[in-house]
Amino acid sequence: MQVSYDRAVDCLPDDFVAQVYRAAGRSEVRDAVVKVYEDLQREIDARRPRCDASGRCCRFEEFDHRLFVTTIELATFLYELETRDWPPREKWNGAGCPFQVGGLCSVHPIRPYGCRIFFCDATAASWQHEQYERFHARLKRLHQELDVPYIYMEWRSALRALDLPELAQSQFSFDSTTQAGKLSTV
Repeated sequence: MQVSYDRAVDCLPDDFVAQVYRAAGRSEVRDAVVKVYEDLQREIDARRPRCDASGRCCRFEEFDHRLFVTTIELATFLYELETRDWPPREKWNGAGCPFQVGGLCSVHPIRPYGCRIFFCDATAASWQHEQYERFHARLKRLHQELDVPYIYMEWRSALRALDLPELAQSQFSFDSTTQAGKLSTV
């Protein structure tokens, strides 16, 4: 099933994939994103929202919500996904999140910002939006500070643009001298 957000892929710059891979190869980009995630976690810890580990956050159609990511988040996720060992992914049918395995997030430590701030806990609604706007503004500023083009797009559209569901059969390496990524099919 293809969602209508896939049309957004047609509007991406021709070098979108190259931009993401270049950003993924820069440790200062990854470090800046991790710092935002750490600061956000402190805010979340102070509020102590309940997580039922139900996987509802990953079933976008069922619960009528969408996850959006920025270029630097996608770059950081891509780097971590391709340079660490992860459990095998199930074949993705295009619905929900391709990284939900057995009802849970198989990439929880490297999940994007939107996943980190989303809680099904009704008591979290009062502060989620404010924190989302606050930390998203930080992510947006980092794009300018780090000279990475800012693109904000739906998660699954971004994954499709990068062909991420197919990357399970590939190897990814970074060249630290050119700060570029290289993908090769196994």
